[in-house]
Amino acid sequence: MSDVVFTADFNSRRQWVAGRSWAYPGGGPVNRSDDKLDYLVSDPAYSRGGIFRATRRRDGLWSTGLLTTEGSEEGFVVRAGDVLETRVRLPREMGAWPAVWTWRDGDQEIDVFEYHPDHPDLLELSNHVRGGHLYHQNEAVRPGGPLELRVEFGARSVVWWVNGVRTFADERGVGEHWFAHLIVNLSVCGGRYHPPPDPGVTEMSYAVEHLTVRRPPLADAPGNCP
Repeated sequence: MSDVVFTADFNSRRQWVAGRSWAYPGGGPVNRSDDKLDYLVSDPAYSRGGIFRATRRRDGLWSTGLLTTEGSEEGFVVRAGDVLETRVRLPREMGAWPAVWTWRDGDQEIDVFEYHPDHPDLLELSNHVRGGHLYHQNEAVRPGGPLELRVEFGARSVVWWVNGVRTFADERGVGEHWFAHLIVNLSVCGGRYHPPPDPGVTEMSYAVEHLTVRRPPLADAPGNCP
């Protein structure tokens, strides 16, 4: 039986660091090389409470919300064998780029999901550790719609469920000794791969209503500890 080892409290300063991530050059606040218009901010209005916001700045960038467990007091990491479950409400605005993902030491990225409203019924599910990827198209995926995701970070296969349906098993996995920090954020597209925000749009948001991580007892074996 799996035990819940992490329940997200986005208001907790012990669990999460706001507005800074080493997934961005120098820890942020910008990452233009990845076609992001983000300017990370620690203002609680942009990420705390589970509402991740972005607002247009005068310099052409967007103030954006990001939370990560990296560098936090608790320093929680997801491990091989863990199961993450989350419920989100997708954004509507063109240029919005919401994601839940993992990161450590410049790598170890597993995308629980990425979404772009210019492809309104499409989710991106990716294992960047060992090269698994799926564009998942489903009419239940839509701008402003609710979405439930479950991801098993298996050593030999990462498995995604979308709205309760087993959707993708990459048969690549993360390896037995993998571990990584969590990131939850809303980025803004710069236009290279997906359209940027419409000129009249000045703000956007998406909600993460629930996020937990379960850990099977075997995941606590010495060989699986970071």
